[in-house]
Amino acid sequence: MAVHYLIQAEVVDIKQDLPKAGDAFLVDTNVWYWMMYNRAQQADRPPLGYQTTDYPAYLSKAITASSRLHRCELALAELAHLIERTELEIFAKASGFDKSKKKEFRHNYPIERANVVARIQSAWGQIKAVATPVAIQIDEATADAALTRLQSQFLDGYDLFMLEAMAKAGVVQVITDDGDFTSVAGIQVFTSNAKVIQAAQNQGKLVIR
Repeated sequence: MAVHYLIQAEVVDIKQDLPKAGDAFLVDTNVWYWMMYNRAQQADRPPLGYQTTDYPAYLSKAITASSRLHRCELALAELAHLIERTELEIFAKASGFDKSKKKEFRHNYPIERANVVARIQSAWGQIKAVATPVAIQIDEATADAALTRLQSQFLDGYDLFMLEAMAKAGVVQVITDDGDFTSVAGIQVFTSNAKVIQAAQNQGKLVIR
């Protein structure tokens, strides 16, 4: 069944947009993963072609334009999970290892573990070199605010906290392939997701800058 997006955010098609010096973007985890980790294409479910071309190209333009790029430190947890999972899948295909035995992969193969750690450190180091953090303190007030968002915005747990970080930092622009962010009013979603772009156009939410 197709996803029926009810678009509340403004949506910008990154293929038709040029970043500006005054832009301040929070970059979603998957976009960092596609740009900073060079083995994503070897995953069991590799990214689609546009995901590994459009987003890195737009980020490169943003850097050239002196746009501000931001990261959420919570993204490290999600990024580490994605890279470890992909490394496990690559190892399993090469060796016949049972990829369901994640704990064995993590604890019993020290060389593979060292490679996983090195690739996570490399990706995060590249991110830190180009993006400044938006601070987030996970306390009771932040959790309560996230739960309030959950009632009207179609986001997963990581994204709820990323939105809280954006709100506290005054950042309203996010680069993401995730259509869930379009359920948030008052922000601009910069994307190359064709389904999201079409839904935004149909609902009068597609913005040409």
